[in-house]
Amino acid sequence: MLGRLNHVAIAVRDIAAASAVYRDTLGAQVSEPQRVPEHGVTVVFVVLPNTKIELLEPLGEGSPIAKFLEKSPDGGMHHVCYEVDDILAARDKLKAGGARVLGDGNPKIGAHGKPVLFLHPKDFCGTLVELEQV
Repeated sequence: MLGRLNHVAIAVRDIAAASAVYRDTLGAQVSEPQRVPEHGVTVVFVVLPNTKIELLEPLGEGSPIAKFLEKSPDGGMHHVCYEVDDILAARDKLKAGGARVLGDGNPKIGAHGKPVLFLHPKDFCGTLVELEQV
């Protein structure tokens, strides 16, 4: 069911400062910031040869990233994203196996313009998992 690792997401307080670390210190290619109001975040992507790092900054007080940063003030890994060919088939198979899909269970459009779902971390070894249809 799982395809390749699409990205690892890191929650940050200051996306400009975090971008500078990846760009200026590590020499990485970093995208321009993109606001994604439906997910409550501003994102940038650090492009690597084999995957991406997604930096997430809260967009407003109700952002899930703001809540994450309350618990982890220095930021840190927020989720991993795996690619799937058919997000609805993956969702249905996972739910039939007892996995919990967050939200209303219907895909939303993510920062790449593709359907995404999030899976409960308690069902995946303490890690929040995002599925993205490719």
